[in-house]
Amino acid sequence: MLSAFVSATLRLAELLAARRSREEGQTTAEYALVILAAAAIAVVLIAWARSSGKLPAFFDAVIDQVIGSAQ
Repeated sequence: MLSAFVSATLRLAELLAARRSREEGQTTAEYALVILAAAAIAVVLIAWARSSGKLPAFFDAVIDQVIGSAQ
């Protein structure tokens, strides 16, 4: 009876170890996909800001405000 329990426990440990080793790279792949998605969104926003002319106007307003508060 005890040997059957030990055998079953060892088999379960082997199955869990095999499953864990198959999933090791999954987290890295998920992080890579999230970073790619964030980069794509950033590129789209920068392209929109450049084409709309809002980015230079924004920076001009910030610089004017900083210069105005420094005087």
